[in-house]
Amino acid sequence: MDLEFKPISLSDQKIFQAYLSQCPQVTSDYSFVNVWGWAPAYDLQWAQTDELVWLRQKQPSLQYWSPVGNWKTVDWPRYFDRFPVLKSLIVRVPEPLARIWESVFGEMVSASPDRDQFDYIYDAQELATLKGNRFHKKRNLLYQFQKKYDYQYVEMVPEFVDAAMAMQNNWCTWRECDSDVQLANENQAIAKVLSHWEELDGIIGGCILVKNEMVAYTIGERLSNDTLVVHFEKGSTDYKGVYQAMNQMFVAHEASDLSDSADSEPGITRVNREQDLGDTGLRKSKESYHPIELLKKYRVDFLQ
Repeated sequence: MDLEFKPISLSDQKIFQAYLSQCPQVTSDYSFVNVWGWAPAYDLQWAQTDELVWLRQKQPSLQYWSPVGNWKTVDWPRYFDRFPVLKSLIVRVPEPLARIWESVFGEMVSASPDRDQFDYIYDAQELATLKGNRFHKKRNLLYQFQKKYDYQYVEMVPEFVDAAMAMQNNWCTWRECDSDVQLANENQAIAKVLSHWEELDGIIGGCILVKNEMVAYTIGERLSNDTLVVHFEKGSTDYKGVYQAMNQMFVAHEASDLSDSADSEPGITRVNREQDLGDTGLRKSKESYHPIELLKKYRVDFLQ
């Protein structure tokens, strides 16, 4: 039996999210915003079965991503017998699933950690307050920004989308996105997400305005009951401390809005700021905020 892979459409998001809600662990790669937004860059497609959803990228090479759904209830030997094409190299596999496959297939699988794809997890209260000596430099830059500029933090709503896109275009001109494949792909994903803002379920964001000019924005969503994920974050380097301000204000606002009460969802306690993709500068930046955990992902090869 063959899997029927097809392009990922906005109309698929509720179906996809139903499978995602059953996942024992959700990493940033598999949010619908990420999968759909980055689909053109990876030529990413999806296939649906009764138990799981599978993702396949065709660029820059053909690779299968980890399945989405309840891994714990699947009869894996029987499942792979039905879909033998999947029994190859699978990437971005969360550690719990890699361990399941190792326990089921033993020496027939080889699982190797892919450090470049590990998700950085932070304590939401630490990012919102920046208390303690560890965050002295971050807190100092935040205070400098707050003292120097007449700023306003606002939620990302449709009326700010055009301004965010204009700021993104300026940022891309400064960073010469056209000469960097990764930045060009990210710019394409951001434009896609912003242009369909009102159609994406659960998407949230924040903006910082200085004298009514947008100087920073961030885009994220609630990834699970207790976790906020940050997909994109951009700031104008003309404003010292703007990134520290954007990071702190977005988390403080969303963690407060999603606080625990009798008539609301459980509060946000964790922030997922995604992976560093092996970029040394990005890795240093992410480590400087003192993650409390790295969500490990693996490359799993099924040996024939």
